Amino acid sequence: MAKKGNMLGAWAFLIGVLLALIIGLASLNSNATWVLILIVLGLIVGFLNVTATESKEFLLAATALVIVSALGGQTLLTLQISVVNIGGVLQALVTLFVPATIIVALKDVFAIAKS
Repeated sequence: MAKKGNMLGAWAFLIGVLLALIIGLASLNSNATWVLILIVLGLIVGFLNVTATESKEFLLAATALVIVSALGGQTLLTLQISVVNIGGVLQALVTLFVPATIIVALKDVFAIAKS
């Protein structure tokens, strides 16, 4: 996924997913600082981690992840499962992937308009 020589995007992705898991499990989704960190990591992933040849696959997978996480997260939040906060994890993943998806989609639109 990462461009050659660019490890910042790969690290941002890995740290973002791990942080999303921790934030979701610890129910820190309402903390503005953690949400902002996930958004910034998502922007870094969108700008640095997805090449032009990977954009179609990334957009398809990320869109499916965002839709399923958003809908599934709302359903799971209503269940109030006390053992594991799955709904919170899904919300944190949405917070990470929405900015990345928007950036990659915009890059793709500009590439199409350019040609």
